[in-house]
Amino acid sequence: MWKISPQRTQRAQRREKKNHNQLDVSIFLVVFLCALFVLCGENMDSNMKLAFSTNAYLKFSFAEAVRRLAAIGYKGVEVLADVPHAWPAFLLDEQKQALRDALQKNNLAISNVNAFMMNAINDPRQRYWHPSWIEPDPHYRRIRIEHTKRCLTLARELGAPCITTEPGGPVEPGASWSKALALFVEEIKPVADHAEKEGVLLLVEPEPGLLIERMDQYLEFRQHIDSPAVGLNFDIGHAYCVGDEPAEAIPRMAKHIRHIHLEDIAATRVHHHLVPGEGAIDFAATLRAIQSINYQGWVTIELYPYVENPDDAARRACQYIQDILAKL
Repeated sequence: MWKISPQRTQRAQRREKKNHNQLDVSIFLVVFLCALFVLCGENMDSNMKLAFSTNAYLKFSFAEAVRRLAAIGYKGVEVLADVPHAWPAFLLDEQKQALRDALQKNNLAISNVNAFMMNAINDPRQRYWHPSWIEPDPHYRRIRIEHTKRCLTLARELGAPCITTEPGGPVEPGASWSKALALFVEEIKPVADHAEKEGVLLLVEPEPGLLIERMDQYLEFRQHIDSPAVGLNFDIGHAYCVGDEPAEAIPRMAKHIRHIHLEDIAATRVHHHLVPGEGAIDFAATLRAIQSINYQGWVTIELYPYVENPDDAARRACQYIQDILAKL
């Protein structure tokens, strides 16, 4: 029978203790790194909440669109208040509940309600811009006004923080810009009152080719509107199109920004939405500018031209932006 010497037993005990100590250190490091990863993830999410607009999913139901976006990894969606998703006129209570159910089932929040587009009207001149706030025909203007009011009410019913609307509309050839601005202000003021009543923000989105294109024009508009419900939807691509460099304009407009649209634009600055990374916008500088103003709201990627394959566009856009964020 073998006898184990006291010296060998002591050496084995020391080795066992050393192994236990090493294991404890390893476990501590794993736990520490996991906690650090979670904290970093939480900080990144709080600094940049990414959503995607359902206006790229015109060939899908709302329920199917949000299912796909959740599977890609988005945490929020912009609801298109238009056909085929949520045209608010005569939207039944059970249809509204179906929207809520789809969002809840997929653990998605609403970043914004898009009240800009009006495909349901299908104006032959331009499906998104007409009817506008500044149409010559007051009855046609009324369609835009009532639609916006209904969108504000829908946003409140769905728990959305804001809606976006067009910045006036196209100025008629030969018409005075100042008079068109005065008309826009006159028409939007009662709607701003309705926004205050509903507790929902009414965000104006400057766009190339419309009454308010540039940030200085938006600031002039705001001199005539003192409603706390009115704010700015800063569209990164639109700003780039008209020469307002996003990284410079974002800090300048910080106190007005309540929601952000994101897409890329070609170096020609022609207004056509591209997947981020496929155009000329400096997104590292732009995202850094957003972080610098301590913006806590949603950044919604808007890629409505990609109706033929919205999943691919949504996936590539998300990955590109996340990759840049990870390096900032």
